Amino acid sequence: MTRIDFYILPEPTQANGDTVNTVCRLCEKAAASGARVYLRVPQSELAEQIDGALWSYKEGGFLSHEIDTGKPSADPQPLILIGNGEPPPTHHGILFNLGADVPTYFSRFERVLEIVPATVADRSSSRERYKFYRDRGYELKTHNL
Repeated sequence: MTRIDFYILPEPTQANGDTVNTVCRLCEKAAASGARVYLRVPQSELAEQIDGALWSYKEGGFLSHEIDTGKPSADPQPLILIGNGEPPPTHHGILFNLGADVPTYFSRFERVLEIVPATVADRSSSRERYKFYRDRGYELKTHNL
């Protein structure tokens, strides 16, 4: 059964900065374990920020990733894909859900990481997602950052 982790961010210090940094840090851990990661990011501006940050996250290196276009890639796909559509069958290890709803395909993943920003509206939609998973019997963990 899919394990669900909620990562609750502290009060924001900059717009989207805490979310982007947290995503990069967690992606680094996931990639180090060899897991295939799909970042579900419905907001194109945030997706672009994360894309840029993954290129420069580590000094002297980057986290291998690309934006998923929904079309099959001829090259081997990197461990981390950023998208908003249906994830490819190669990436069902870890799902980062940065959307306000629960994607229909979440149960295909071994783990789902829910990033919870500090704004009232984001916390409210996160509570709804938490209830959704809890009411269906999923294992839930909460991490206050």
